[in-house]
Amino acid sequence: MIAVVDYKAGNLTSVKLALDTLGTPVTITDNPATVVDADRVIFPGVGAAGASMDTLRGMGLENAIRTVVRRGTPFLGICIGCQISLDRSDEDGGVDCLSLLPGRVMRFNPSDRFDKVPQMGWNNVSQKRPHPVFHDIPDNAAFYFVHSYYPVPSIPRHVLAETEYAGVRFASAIGSANLVATQFHPEKSGRYGLKLLANFIKWNPAAE
Repeated sequence: MIAVVDYKAGNLTSVKLALDTLGTPVTITDNPATVVDADRVIFPGVGAAGASMDTLRGMGLENAIRTVVRRGTPFLGICIGCQISLDRSDEDGGVDCLSLLPGRVMRFNPSDRFDKVPQMGWNNVSQKRPHPVFHDIPDNAAFYFVHSYYPVPSIPRHVLAETEYAGVRFASAIGSANLVATQFHPEKSGRYGLKLLANFIKWNPAAE
């Protein structure tokens, strides 16, 4: 069973519809026990880091997610789910996050007035190292982004892919062991987004 974490915000329906298209059973849940018992977990979303972390803590989902990642369950973070995987975000005056991977989240500060924040639309994703979730997805394929902040992992090998925007070459996909996270929205990214989700569904981190 795939659990999609319901943190009372975000694009849960879009993720479920994408997984339905792939014929994959999914449960949208805010129950920590259901999340911990799932075969795979997806934390999707939009929203602010502060509100997201407050909700996770208030509902007991913070520890559930940490348990999932610690025990080796395949975990996919999307957008805000990518950002809160790191130690700390600069958003909302500074927010302590899940610390699933070391690093911080920074805001775009463009010098060119034509670089709008948030970045909203399609952009290319340059794969930095092979990973099963990018299987059969061409390098520099376009994915859909909506974000004002971007992840900055502390450990270079945790960067799976990069994208350029507003004068910054930032990590658009990160991961280690059984965790992978994308700053872009695969559920809104057409055939390559569906392929990434299908790859995640088949991914067996223990076999690597």
